[in-house]
Amino acid sequence: MLDVSRKSRTLRTAVAEAVLVMQEETLKRVRERTVPKGDALEVARVAAIQGVKNTASIIPFCHPIPIEHAAVEYDLGQNEITVRVSAKSLYRTGVEMEAMTGAAIAALTLYDMLKMLDETMEIKTIRLLEKRGGKSDFKDKLKVKLRAAVLVFSDSVSQGKKSDKSGQIIVERLKLEGLDVKVYEILPDEPEQIASRVKALCDEEKIELIVPTGGTGLGPRDSTPEGLKSVIEKYVPGISEAMRAHGKERTPFAMLSRGVAGSRGNSLILALPGSSRGVEESLDALFPGLLHSFPMMWGGSHPLTRG
Repeated sequence: MLDVSRKSRTLRTAVAEAVLVMQEETLKRVRERTVPKGDALEVARVAAIQGVKNTASIIPFCHPIPIEHAAVEYDLGQNEITVRVSAKSLYRTGVEMEAMTGAAIAALTLYDMLKMLDETMEIKTIRLLEKRGGKSDFKDKLKVKLRAAVLVFSDSVSQGKKSDKSGQIIVERLKLEGLDVKVYEILPDEPEQIASRVKALCDEEKIELIVPTGGTGLGPRDSTPEGLKSVIEKYVPGISEAMRAHGKERTPFAMLSRGVAGSRGNSLILALPGSSRGVEESLDALFPGLLHSFPMMWGGSHPLTRG
């Protein structure tokens, strides 16, 4: 199976349908509930729900996921039955295979219950109608390529005693998300220097996303949050809460991060931990939803105007 452990939990929904074609007389028996084996529609409904809940046991590469809701609806035509199965899950991967499996099993159950009455039956189609809740649903299609700055705040890295890993991870991830990384700098853990550089990036260079890494722990020289106090105009606690909550599911040390997030003008400032693992987990928690902050700062749907 694919590793989905880095993904965040979101509400996933899917709807699938299957169509079973039969003779009109067979469908009449279904409507009148005179099928010898019993009420075909109700038996197929139960079978579909069982199929939704047990998809991982049937299809090898499907993840076992919690099913929050499953429902079955029928549309009885002149000579066909359309089964629609919907499924919901609060998880890291989609629920479309569960919905399709439920629809397929409903159609097969109907076929099994009706085959003694009709040898012409045919399962005409099994298809996915819709799915929601995945990454693409939360990715804003911005009309402008956002400019980003990555700042590594570390005494040891700035002195050449250690090499930078976290900053490079951020640079590559931002590029992957479609941002233009204009600035990559390494600076010491000095609150005044932190404040001065971040303020200049916001006010003078008009960088839309500034991502400092490092200096967010409890060490004697960890001072990034203090340096950003005089710069941030509006704090966005939900961003830092999301990072810590996502990280806490993976390591108890994530709760010790003092990373902050906020805006200044049209710029978003996002202070990440200094460890490479902390950076990776924080970025996994925030993208792509983080990008929705920019249309909000620009005034809804209005695009950014650059001078």
